[in-house]
Amino acid sequence: MPHSTTTIMHLNLAWAITGAGHHLSESYDAFKKLKKDNPQIRITIFASQSAEEVLRMYGLFDELKTIANGEYLEEIFLESEQGRSSPKVGRFLLNKYDALFVMPATSNTVAKIVHGIADSLPTNAVSQAVKGGIPVYIVPVDIEGRILSRMPYTIDREICAQHTCPICMPAEQCPEHAIETQIDLLRCTGCGECVAACPHGAIRGGYAEIKVRDVDMRNTMQLGEMEGITVLRHPGAVLSAVSDLISA
Repeated sequence: MPHSTTTIMHLNLAWAITGAGHHLSESYDAFKKLKKDNPQIRITIFASQSAEEVLRMYGLFDELKTIANGEYLEEIFLESEQGRSSPKVGRFLLNKYDALFVMPATSNTVAKIVHGIADSLPTNAVSQAVKGGIPVYIVPVDIEGRILSRMPYTIDREICAQHTCPICMPAEQCPEHAIETQIDLLRCTGCGECVAACPHGAIRGGYAEIKVRDVDMRNTMQLGEMEGITVLRHPGAVLSAVSDLISA
């Protein structure tokens, strides 16, 4: 079982991030607030390879250091650097953490957990945490109905085609050289400089309405029935969950 938490000084949390854009900024904001309000809490971040890409798209990759500063139990572990065996998840069997939060969790991650598959850094973390008796809290992106998901920056080709620019200022000013006819989202870091640089407003982010599939809703329901796992409906719920851990 996880070691008892008598004071906030001894609260060690793990945050696993998957490759979802929906709820990503809200998840970052929740942990940033948690760390700001309780600087004694130590947070370790486990990011999948997909999460690495999406974090950069949304301009959040470098911001993770404001939550995990690199000291012991405050590291950032990347799947691309951990290898297939994910050795650092062994910490969950050594009772190094009081809880694991997976947020946001893609429908793919949820399906793997429900069916006992542990082939990524986050799913390995969940598997070892449950085996070690560490409580797991998961915020799925696909719960029910329809969701509004924030999208990375894109170029509206119809607006762009209406203008003949001798020099594309967004492409000239992009620090990552990620713009040609489209934005290379694997190179984009989400800085937003291109939005201000385009005089015609052809580059924008925005939101897309997404229908949650029946299979994803069923998997989320099954996830909530699994031993040792609690489903949270929104990243903001992490604050009350941690408060409960502190008072336990």
